[in-house]
Amino acid sequence: MDSKLSDKRFKFSIGYVIAALLIMALIRSLVAGSLLAARTEIAYSEFKSALHAGKIESVTVGTEQITGTFITPGAGAEEAGAPEIFSTVRVEDPELIHDLEAAGVEITGQVTSDGGIGAILGWILPLVLMFGFWYWMMGRMKKGGLGGGLSDMFSFGKSKARKLEGQQTGITFDDVGGAGEAITELREVTEFLKSPERFQQLGGKMPKGVLLLGSPGTGKTLLAKATAGEAGVAFFSLSGSEFVEMFVGVGASRVRDLFDQAKKSAPSIIFIDEIDAIGGRRGGVGAMGSHEEREQTLNQLLAEMDGFESTAGVIVMAATNRPEVLDPALLRPGRFDRQITVDLPDLVGREEILRIHTQQVVLADDVNLDVLARITPG
Repeated sequence: MDSKLSDKRFKFSIGYVIAALLIMALIRSLVAGSLLAARTEIAYSEFKSALHAGKIESVTVGTEQITGTFITPGAGAEEAGAPEIFSTVRVEDPELIHDLEAAGVEITGQVTSDGGIGAILGWILPLVLMFGFWYWMMGRMKKGGLGGGLSDMFSFGKSKARKLEGQQTGITFDDVGGAGEAITELREVTEFLKSPERFQQLGGKMPKGVLLLGSPGTGKTLLAKATAGEAGVAFFSLSGSEFVEMFVGVGASRVRDLFDQAKKSAPSIIFIDEIDAIGGRRGGVGAMGSHEEREQTLNQLLAEMDGFESTAGVIVMAATNRPEVLDPALLRPGRFDRQITVDLPDLVGREEILRIHTQQVVLADDVNLDVLARITPG
């Protein structure tokens, strides 16, 4: 644990060092560019004329170039627009130093390196820094480790499903009331997940999909969590609307990523709430409307459930309160071949729900749950 944390910190610090060096190189080039922009090239003859006229204050003599400043910018030479800082090419002039000393000009020398460390720092190092920074950024983007910002641009195709281990749901069938018939059908699914070998020896096959049908508020999501908690398997949950984005192909990519995660955690349950958001009827009479991205997402979901790739140990559960708008391909055998209707609870079911939710509540002696169940609608 500590070694992994130290490795992450090391990579993180290396990235910041590369970024800092790159910024320094950029600032250095900008400063050098601004200095060059403020300097005006003049002819050597013009330089000599200004020197004899006493207009030059100081010069720096290099191996290939002479730079310097005028005593007063533009003084006596406004017509020519004499600059404050000038530069000129150095030529072989034996009288140069003598003329500079005679004019009282401050003289400094500069040796220009034509290779070695100067060339490395000036050209090779910035290129290395740029390549290193680019390599680091691409690595972080692929891993999705930037914590937002640019990484989000490259993680659209990742599934947004929330993963819970079976025991983390904290819910079993004992915590669900008023859905006795649905629980009876779902117990078969939990038995498949707990001991698939027993059913495989008898030639039984695990159901690929379970569709929970019912009005809003009947406990479809709670039943899905209870199924995972009862079986003790991984539980991936998300809403149908979380698949689709404005970018084409994102939904299909998220479906593939979701099934890849579920297969790695098998046995597991994938729960898609409000599946009608992506599973609406495609084309024809009564269609919900043409939506290319939604249809691509649905096609990918059908392909994953159809056995193009093995989904052994993965059960897809979904919930909807509008089964009439679902595409027929979702409901055929081999996909959502188990359809369980979750009805509104009857009198006994309502009393059972009240008992479950009042277990941790201190009730007065005169509280009658049967009476409360009778006066509670739905």
